[in-house]
Amino acid sequence: MPPGLGRPAHTARVAAVLLAAVLSLTAAPPTAAEDTSPSGSRAPAVPLRVATYNIHAGAGQDQVFDLDRTAGALRDLHADVIGLQEVDVHWGERSAFEDEARALAGKLRMRVFFAPIYDLDPAAEGAERRRYGVAVLSRHPVLHAENHEITRLSTQTPDPVPAPAPGFAEIVIRVKGVRTHVYSTHLDYRADPSIRAAQAADMLDVLADDRGPSILVGDFNAEPSAPELAPLWHTLRDAAPGAGPTYPAVAPRKRIDLITVSHGITVTGARTHATAASDHRPVVADLRLPRRGG
Repeated sequence: MPPGLGRPAHTARVAAVLLAAVLSLTAAPPTAAEDTSPSGSRAPAVPLRVATYNIHAGAGQDQVFDLDRTAGALRDLHADVIGLQEVDVHWGERSAFEDEARALAGKLRMRVFFAPIYDLDPAAEGAERRRYGVAVLSRHPVLHAENHEITRLSTQTPDPVPAPAPGFAEIVIRVKGVRTHVYSTHLDYRADPSIRAAQAADMLDVLADDRGPSILVGDFNAEPSAPELAPLWHTLRDAAPGAGPTYPAVAPRKRIDLITVSHGITVTGARTHATAASDHRPVVADLRLPRRGG
């Protein structure tokens, strides 16, 4: 659930990006299970368990805020790296003005990088700034972290227009010698796909600078077969095509929470985790990273 509501607007660039997406290949995206280890590589691949979870600002499907319940759901995944979406940091009463990123990292004994989408003035003089965005939790040391901009339609202004805004999180970790990029994203929720199409193009621009394995996870607010996501599948693969739907958490009907990986990464297993700690279900995937990518 976004922190506010906006009214869609259109630009020529967004329309052009959407048209390109529609004209792109719209077949089901390739899956990571189709990948094999790079030919000629004799070194064993490196295991990494990755997850993604839209935590609904710590509120469950029952709308009750309970960050301990959120932490329990995350702990049950036994993941090495977790992308989070809808993370509040001193945002408001709905999450008790909690710094959810730091609190969850402490409960799970993991490192955290928080990438705000919104960074607003305090609710009261002397209070902390109100921030909302995405985050990445990691059991591995973080070598580099960056909050990238992608096209967004703000929920905090009455007449928003598409514009670059932060909230596309990247961390770089080294896993047994393999330098790996991990991204957490939250794409636009509106029925109009044009903003998501622009966001997919923006994310690909960022990923184009990567060297080595890349993992992009998040709440895409669209299923993998959506035309606006089609350009992603030239660079990435769907890691959990058979893991099942993720939204809503109770009796889910849509698979909009995705783990995607660059070519060369293989998947040995993937699943959703049945929990009502949010209005989404988390997804977890067991990956093997090619050593040649390090």
